[in-house]
Amino acid sequence: MNATIAKFGWPATLIAEFDHWVVLLRPTQPTLGSLVLAAKSDATAFGDLPAEAHAELKTATATIEAALTRAVGYAKINYLMLMMVDPHVHFHVIPRYEGTRSGGGLTVADAGWPGQPELGAAVRPDGALDDLRAWLQGWFDGAMA
Repeated sequence: MNATIAKFGWPATLIAEFDHWVVLLRPTQPTLGSLVLAAKSDATAFGDLPAEAHAELKTATATIEAALTRAVGYAKINYLMLMMVDPHVHFHVIPRYEGTRSGGGLTVADAGWPGQPELGAAVRPDGALDDLRAWLQGWFDGAMA
């Protein structure tokens, strides 16, 4: 795994794994169910990923969307490829909804709804991190084929 994946807490934050991608629980939650979808590659440019990684992105995003639909009932979903500090290819996956959602021992409001996500208003799960990860992982287990 690359340094970006390690920085986001792998393996403790691992939710799901594909051949070319990992889905990690985002250490801070701007909305409930926020994730990091990270390429296992050492590529630092999206276009440098192998074709197989691009193809598998369809499966990874479909799995994420199926799981988060059931977990938080989002209205929209944002995939943010920021890569300003952490250089390896990754997306911040932010499910968007009006109001609050609860699960895994945490309640989180979407402070930016219906505008841009308020990343600075994110909730840090701290003591609930393991419970939140296990709760979300259960939704993924049912979504992966």
